[in-house]
Amino acid sequence: MGFLDGLKGLFAGTGTVSGGYYVYVRCNRCGEALRTRINLQNDLSESDAGGYILNKTLVGSGRCFERIEVHLEFNPARQLVHREISGGEFITAQEFDQYWAQSGNPAPRVTR
Repeated sequence: MGFLDGLKGLFAGTGTVSGGYYVYVRCNRCGEALRTRINLQNDLSESDAGGYILNKTLVGSGRCFERIEVHLEFNPARQLVHREISGGEFITAQEFDQYWAQSGNPAPRVTR
């Protein structure tokens, strides 16, 4: 089971909820925590190597407007197999919730 636990840890910061796949990131410039929802049935593009890919640009809610580029690769069963990010870092849902709880402001609605 250690191997599977290792894989889970590799892809921490994302999660599947009600048909969607959530990605949580933190901006490298201002530290704002962001989340986005990916519809696994409609948002993915077929890749030449088989499976699916998604490129998504995220921008915060007004602190610095830095662009965060997210690249995700999924296998034919639509399970995440690789991810890359520039302009930010992947975080967990708990880190996202903690950031917004400490900010005193409600978390922004999920971007799509």
